[in-house]
Amino acid sequence: MFFGWLKGYMPRGLYARAVLILLLPVVFLQLVVTVLFLTRHFEDVTQQMTDTVARELRLVLSIADQASDRGSTSAAVISEASQLAITLEPVGQAEVPEQNMRSWYDFSGRVIVKRLPAEIRQVISIDLTENRRVHVYADTRFGPAKISFDRRRISASNPHQLFVNMLFFGGLITVIAILYLRNQLRPIKRLAQVSEAFGRGRHEPYSPAGAVEVRAAGNAFLDMRTRIERQIEQRTLMLSGVSHDLRTPLTRMRLSLSMLEDDERVMLEQDVDDMQNMLDAFLNFVKTAGEGEAESINPHDLVAGVVEDATRAGRDVTLMPAEGDGTGTIKLNALAMRRALDNLISNAVRYGAMAEVSVLYTDKTLRIRVEDDGPGIPEERRAEATRPFTRLDLSRNQDKGGGVGLGLAIATDIARAHGGVLRLSSSDRLGGLRADIVIAR
Repeated sequence: MFFGWLKGYMPRGLYARAVLILLLPVVFLQLVVTVLFLTRHFEDVTQQMTDTVARELRLVLSIADQASDRGSTSAAVISEASQLAITLEPVGQAEVPEQNMRSWYDFSGRVIVKRLPAEIRQVISIDLTENRRVHVYADTRFGPAKISFDRRRISASNPHQLFVNMLFFGGLITVIAILYLRNQLRPIKRLAQVSEAFGRGRHEPYSPAGAVEVRAAGNAFLDMRTRIERQIEQRTLMLSGVSHDLRTPLTRMRLSLSMLEDDERVMLEQDVDDMQNMLDAFLNFVKTAGEGEAESINPHDLVAGVVEDATRAGRDVTLMPAEGDGTGTIKLNALAMRRALDNLISNAVRYGAMAEVSVLYTDKTLRIRVEDDGPGIPEERRAEATRPFTRLDLSRNQDKGGGVGLGLAIATDIARAHGGVLRLSSSDRLGGLRADIVIAR
């Protein structure tokens, strides 16, 4: 459960995750070294130096207590302990700080203010706000006095140097590692881009690069792409040849039928027309999104053109107002997308009385929706309806012309070729089938 919660906060990109994997050990190591250094250097060493200074301060306080009067305490300390380089100055009670004073970043000062009063009971307070001097306020026989000495005698000098070195070299190593990591991840990102482009029907040049494993993956992708393209080309040529060869006898049959009587010719001509429509549907299914190239187009203009063509063909199709705040163009195979929309609209008006087409365009998504008022498709059979050569006789009206079961299959393949999906559901407004082509930008 903990890892599931943590997963939501982890970066999703490979580069970000690699940087995180790199930085976490570095930061952890820095923290461990810092803690150990603080414990050893700022505490242990400072405690030893504080104990040494405490013995000297006890000597200074003893000399001050032996002075003849308050005014001679300073001279007595200078006379008898000048080699200690410690000064003592009598002060008034108002000049004594009420509490110890130190800067928030003074780690060694924390040890001093805790250790020194424990060693010398006469200490009232300690002032560590000056960088170079330490002022200790203590009681003497003649009242409070301020004892001053060099800060270097009680704590290590330049304690920040280790932190500066740690931050500098840690940052330098991190930058070098990130640059190296970026060069190693660039071939992987390029392979992902080319794979995504191929999935959307675009052929981009690619040369394997990077580490041995990445080169192996790149070569495997090139082999796979070559095999897929060769199979698609062979399938297209085969079915195109079959369709072309069958059209010649169909044309002869049509000429022969024209010489028959009207009552005999009508039904036979209908059969020939059905065969011609089947051949055209097969050829369109073979082509799917492989015909034409992706280009930057305005989706609103594309859909408006398809609806206008359908209206001129006598279909009852209505273009609904545009939705979403997306602007600009999107990479689409215009010829394939027009074929997909035309198939969806043809299905809608074949099995219903009318169709409505709408476009939702945002910064992240393009959704083209076709709705009809027909009988729809049961939810348990919608996945089956998108398979090639599937005819749902029980759920779709067959009185308005038969089909070969390729309309939704063609639309599905074209949506997938654009990196999208075809979703089937029920229309809330018209009550029939709702078909959505959803493509990520």
